[in-house]
Amino acid sequence: MGLILALKLALVPSLIGGVTLAGRRWGPAVAGWLSAFPVVAGPVLFFIAMEQGIGFAANAATGTLSAVLAILVFNISYAWAATRFAWQACLGIAFLAYAMMVFALQAWAPSLAAGAAAVLGALMVAQRVFPAVGKANAVPARASDMHWRMLAGAVLVITVTHFSAALGPRLSGVLAMFPVMASVLVAFSHRHSGPAFAISLLRGTVTGYYAFAAFCIALALSLPVVGMATAFLGSLASAVVIQATSRLYLQRR
Repeated sequence: MGLILALKLALVPSLIGGVTLAGRRWGPAVAGWLSAFPVVAGPVLFFIAMEQGIGFAANAATGTLSAVLAILVFNISYAWAATRFAWQACLGIAFLAYAMMVFALQAWAPSLAAGAAAVLGALMVAQRVFPAVGKANAVPARASDMHWRMLAGAVLVITVTHFSAALGPRLSGVLAMFPVMASVLVAFSHRHSGPAFAISLLRGTVTGYYAFAAFCIALALSLPVVGMATAFLGSLASAVVIQATSRLYLQRR
């Protein structure tokens, strides 16, 4: 458990720091694209597989896939709220919309095939739903701001993983997709760089979620067949290939 706790404390905060720097260097679209990679949900599902077993984790991965719909609702709700409100109100609105979508997913409980079809369809239209914004530039923040972002990320991921496994495979899988990265990154970005930067960052996540969906689908299919180590490595490889392909798409845009 000590190693797992150390990973929780180090992995997500380090990624938040890296994505923040990427946003300042390459802009919000790249930052959003990077933040969508399964660096939060992947380790959460790995910890669940270690503690609850392969069958539990495979079902959880199906729930995590469908939770992409909830995170898209979070992102779009925040983006539209950001056109009118400060970041505090935007977070409240986005979390409320996210919670409503989670309840809807619990009632629906889609199969892997149904969830994959719904997520793919949602990703294909999601970018058109975001509000239009002008050019967004990052505003350099104080050094202490980076530390607060990383601390907030660590607190959120520990809280989510602590409670998720007790809630059953589907809900624990959905909570593995809890908007840890999105909420921390967008709130601080909105505060320091303005709503246009925050909206552009959230829109950029859509391209990255194709890799996330590929990871979840591969994991749910392969875990019961090839075992934990091979399943996670193969699923991660699938995500890397899709992520690289989506990067070429971003460069063309």
